[in-house]
Amino acid sequence: MLSPDPLLFPSIHIPVPLDAVYGRLGFKKGITKIDEREKEVIERHIEYAVSLVSLKGAGIRISLQDVGTEVTILETGAEIRSAHLAGFLKGCKEALFIGATAGNVIVDAIQRDVEGGDMTRGVVCDAVASEMTDAALDWIMEFFNRALTRERARLTGGRFSAGYGDFLLENQRMIYDMLKLDRMGVTISENYILMPEKSVTAVVGIRM
Repeated sequence: MLSPDPLLFPSIHIPVPLDAVYGRLGFKKGITKIDEREKEVIERHIEYAVSLVSLKGAGIRISLQDVGTEVTILETGAEIRSAHLAGFLKGCKEALFIGATAGNVIVDAIQRDVEGGDMTRGVVCDAVASEMTDAALDWIMEFFNRALTRERARLTGGRFSAGYGDFLLENQRMIYDMLKLDRMGVTISENYILMPEKSVTAVVGIRM
């Protein structure tokens, strides 16, 4: 049974994806060498960044009326024109729309560091916020996957976001409204950019 309203996750607690954070900072595991002093500085900045991240998320299952070659029609009657998304959702009867944000505090801290000249901490905070927001989407997907398993269904691998390929960014407005991201303190600009900056949405297929 599909939920008529999005499921809100007001506080998501997950381990820090350290490998992903270091990877975003340009370090390759097993290849790049980090001296102890540099590592100590980075870890201190990571700890600081994590203290400022406030992960929230939302997700909603939506039935698909039809998935053509270029257009996907949702149960709401909304049409999404994207051959790439249609190909991604081929064979699916439902789709999961998800969103997550790291909150305003970490974004404001990054801006202060960049403007104040502490570029190193700003870059580390940016990496932490980005990777933790992506990890929050993973967490939401796993939450829904557990429920789907009981229905003998599963999520498709990967996820698809507005602004990728021919899945135009303007679709962000529909996803924003669908997930009611305003309840999480997220806003959307007239150019379909989510604010605070470390806020993301995605679509995942559901196979029965």
